[in-house]
Amino acid sequence: MLAFAIRRLGQSFFVLVVMSFIVFLGVFAVGNPIELLVNPQADEAERLRATVALGLDKPILEQYAVFLKGAVTGDLGRSFVFNVPAIQLILQKLPATIELALAAMLIAVGLGIPLGLLAGLRPHSFVGRSIMALSIVGFSLPTFWVGLVLIMLFSVHLGWLPSNGRGETVMLLGVPVSFLTWDGLQHLAMPALNLALFKLSLLIRLTRAGAREAVLQDYVKFARAKGLGPRRVIGVHVLKNILVPIVTVIGLELGSVIAFAIVTESIFAWPGSGKLLIDSINLLDRPVIVAYLMVIVTLFIAINFFVDVLYSMLDPRVRLGSASTAH
Repeated sequence: MLAFAIRRLGQSFFVLVVMSFIVFLGVFAVGNPIELLVNPQADEAERLRATVALGLDKPILEQYAVFLKGAVTGDLGRSFVFNVPAIQLILQKLPATIELALAAMLIAVGLGIPLGLLAGLRPHSFVGRSIMALSIVGFSLPTFWVGLVLIMLFSVHLGWLPSNGRGETVMLLGVPVSFLTWDGLQHLAMPALNLALFKLSLLIRLTRAGAREAVLQDYVKFARAKGLGPRRVIGVHVLKNILVPIVTVIGLELGSVIAFAIVTESIFAWPGSGKLLIDSINLLDRPVIVAYLMVIVTLFIAINFFVDVLYSMLDPRVRLGSASTAH
């Protein structure tokens, strides 16, 4: 187990270094920040001073070397616009994004697995067909359109929920959270539901497929033949054996929810890191863009690493397969 974890850590570090160069190269190619940061009426000498001050006069490889040297110590550069460490801006906004992503995944997992099991165990019933039809709708509807419909229905027409902002927050372990207050929960409900819709549909279909396959296996038939009750058969023999792919997908989808919450945050004016990224792109604030992407890549790698470890705990054949491949 330890060797498996060390091997995965080494692979993760290599991926992080490669992705850092790709991200830096991609951001370098997007426009010239001086065009937005310096007054259009400024002369060439002033523009040159600004270019030198921001370190934009150096070749890209030299800029990357400076970035990499700072990144080792946790310094991802200073914001061109706010003149503060870029990582500081990201970490100020990231808790709101993580809270939204976790709330969305909680909805997706809490509803997706039971509904998927129900649809898989009763595939030809009216309930099973209805669940699958709703999952197709969830796949098909664009996130931005669903968000606007939710606002029109629950905020404008019914007046039940606020349409924007994060609401009242309280400190939990030094981090502001909104789910511990009623006002915060009201503000969290619609954006979390909007963000969860696609993941909910995905988990329904994945769980249904796994359940339909599992009920045909010999171990399930044997458990029923022994006289075990339906709850024990489903909870122990069916659900336990389909959890391995589901856990993998949940881990990877959590990373994607954090990374791609930008649309939902923009629609509901949720003050997260996604909205900060949009503003930074509009202002070509390169350090903030790079810092955001590096934080997201690091989160993806960390989540993927923990999913791999958890996967190997659920299914020891993963460790054995990796070990034999390495030899």
